Amino acid sequence: MHDHGLIPPHGGRLVDLLVDVGRAARLKAEAASLPQIRLGDRQQCDLELLAVGALSPLAGFMNAADYRGACEAMRIRGNLVWSVPIVCAVDSATAERLDEGRRVALCDDADRPLAVMTIAEKYRRDKPLEFDKVYRTSDPAHPGVKVTQAEGDVCLSGPLEVITPRYDPEFADYRLTPAQTRAAFRSKGWRTVVAFQTRNPIHRAHEYITKCALEIVDGLHVHPLVGQTQPGDIPAPVRMRCYEALLDNYYSPDRTLLSVWPAAMRYAGPREAILHALVRKNYGNTHFIVGRDHAGVGNYYGTYDAQRLFDEFDPAEIGITPLRFENTFWCRRSGAMASDKTTRSTPEERVSLSGTAVRDMLRRGERPPVEFTRAEVADILIEAMRNG
Repeated sequence: MHDHGLIPPHGGRLVDLLVDVGRAARLKAEAASLPQIRLGDRQQCDLELLAVGALSPLAGFMNAADYRGACEAMRIRGNLVWSVPIVCAVDSATAERLDEGRRVALCDDADRPLAVMTIAEKYRRDKPLEFDKVYRTSDPAHPGVKVTQAEGDVCLSGPLEVITPRYDPEFADYRLTPAQTRAAFRSKGWRTVVAFQTRNPIHRAHEYITKCALEIVDGLHVHPLVGQTQPGDIPAPVRMRCYEALLDNYYSPDRTLLSVWPAAMRYAGPREAILHALVRKNYGNTHFIVGRDHAGVGNYYGTYDAQRLFDEFDPAEIGITPLRFENTFWCRRSGAMASDKTTRSTPEERVSLSGTAVRDMLRRGERPPVEFTRAEVADILIEAMRNG
């Protein structure tokens, strides 16, 4: 521990790629005359996280050695654990026009410059390797594979100067950087903090595991992902209203902090669970909840594969402590939330609903059982579906 008792960032220090106001103005002027690279949604998310140190120790998009190390062995320079490649990929025609040593402007969808990169290296991207190692599938129906396949085949790396992490950011009041969450934890006197990653509304099962975790630490950091997700996922603005309603009514305000994580989902299951843990360490969290099928999608990963992957590392290499939870549900026999570890009830005595069943109920304007979700959350989702 350092930083006034907080857990150290991955690699020992927080990266900060943001330039000052004067330098930002000069870079904007320079960017107008530079070759422009319009980043995709995932790469815009990655750039923002790089800028504020959320992906420490990365100080830019990966070079070839780190890329291959992350894919093949989940290791980057210095033998640090890192499980998912973070790259700036362009098409071959664009790469042909860009020599090493050239400066380029990295831009958003509106061609506004986000950063200037000095190209130090160009290298071929090995997509079959990524599919095999990171996603464990090359199925184009997998949303992470689909995004990767659509991206370029050549990667650029080099020093980055970031003008702004994001223009007109969504949820600005909740968009806390690692330095800001660390400051918040210090101000609250929290030395141990558990992070909860989610891209869905928090239902009773999630509420139960977060409160179980909160019993053993000083504070709970609810840290939903609000960057790129797949079509069909509940939109972030709707989810944020659900989080606010739940925390306002059912959690201690002295022991919870809600902030957003502007990342792109890769749906890479076990590999992404490791990444989620390392990033939360950078935000100052000491513990991390790993539930069933963490960061999974469809049937590509085993229910508890993500939890088992943590066992392949020395705990000191990860640094943050994983808290492993099994599938939980309302148990009619016990009259409480439970899991297979804590009840002998039969399947018929458990309140369990499929995602399809819940969506059908909400579309009809029906609240799911209170044992499954809080009424306040159900009402927000019903309204969103009615207006959507």
